[in-house]
Amino acid sequence: MGEATGGIAAFGLLKRERLMLAADGLAVAVVVSLPWSTSAATVSGWILLAVLIPTLDLASIRRVLFQPAGGLPVLLWVLALAGMLWAFDLPIKERYDGLRSFHKLPFIPLLIIHFSHSGRAIWVMNGFLASCTAMLVVSWAIFFVPTLPWPWIGSGGRHGIPVRDYIAQSAEFTICVMLLAGLALKFWHERRKELAIGAVLLALFFFANVLFVAVSRTSLVVIPILVLLFAFKKLRWKAIVGLLMAAIASGAIAWTFAVETRWTITTLVKELRDFRPDAERSRSGERLEFWRKSIEFIEKAPVAGHGTGSIPDLYRKSAVGQTGMAALAAENPHNQTFAVAIQLGLIGTAVLFAMWLAHLLLFRGEGMVAWAGLAIVTQNVVGSLFNSHLFDFSHGWTYVIGVGVAAGALLRHAPATCSGQIPHL
Repeated sequence: MGEATGGIAAFGLLKRERLMLAADGLAVAVVVSLPWSTSAATVSGWILLAVLIPTLDLASIRRVLFQPAGGLPVLLWVLALAGMLWAFDLPIKERYDGLRSFHKLPFIPLLIIHFSHSGRAIWVMNGFLASCTAMLVVSWAIFFVPTLPWPWIGSGGRHGIPVRDYIAQSAEFTICVMLLAGLALKFWHERRKELAIGAVLLALFFFANVLFVAVSRTSLVVIPILVLLFAFKKLRWKAIVGLLMAAIASGAIAWTFAVETRWTITTLVKELRDFRPDAERSRSGERLEFWRKSIEFIEKAPVAGHGTGSIPDLYRKSAVGQTGMAALAAENPHNQTFAVAIQLGLIGTAVLFAMWLAHLLLFRGEGMVAWAGLAIVTQNVVGSLFNSHLFDFSHGWTYVIGVGVAAGALLRHAPATCSGQIPHL
């Protein structure tokens, strides 16, 4: 009888180990497909969920959900679910479409739990870097040889954008720059100078792509902040001065030779100066108009908001009888805070800010894992000033997987991590 019981337990343990290995592989599949295909990433993500659920135990779920890093994303999703109730004047489809934007958030605690037991978090980072490096090669090839019959071209034929759009590509490449910077410093301290130099060179190719090919106004704001964060968190004073001088030189080179970057900045200034709600459309003007209307919407329902899924309807109604940019019926306000506040009011906004703060504090320690998590959270927070990044597919899933995997890896090395005690990894 004892042997039979032991055999059943061993079989159950073997089955769980296989499921965990499959979950690791599926997490890699998600990040590998994320830069290339929303469909492949979505399918991989839902299969990952199906594989993760049987591996969970109540004790781990309870422990992670009662910590801010894991519990607050779920609380924000629960608020969005409840928010469907007070958007009663909208069709159920519009309310559910609004809820879909929040669906990825509960993945964060699930990934924290899984990677607190799995020792293969490094697979996920390596998979993301490898996939983005492949895209980098294709991007530069298209940029330099645009006349060749490439099988796919993204962003309406824009040179150097293989799939989707320049905003997603520049955000992914920005994260790669920061990951490679952390790896280069780690290799240097380990006296693996060849690997450190290789990481720096690859980071420079990613950085050049952001400046010359996939030029995004959001990334042009995010990158200086991340560079300063890296400098003051990771380097000594002499190295900080050297890095800042290199950054200034890079900016001068970009201004001189990167026509797209210079045009992006100069048009931004002009669009902001010439903004009027009834003027012709411009990228910056549209955002200013969306934000102006967002403040009006929030003022009308400040505490609990207008309900989940209410954003498109509010913009449609506000566009009636208007001209110019004021006549645009937006799907989102291009600002994450406004996107939550319009639907869930100050209550939802407080939870959003608390979640961001919890994740920033979680990754305040030293080591490569903490740096990867901090860079991903900072990129999302700053980028969300100009876009609804948590609700966007690529940016949102990058945040969810990056935070979940990095937090799980930290918790694996030090179980007290999610309580605020950050180890040196």
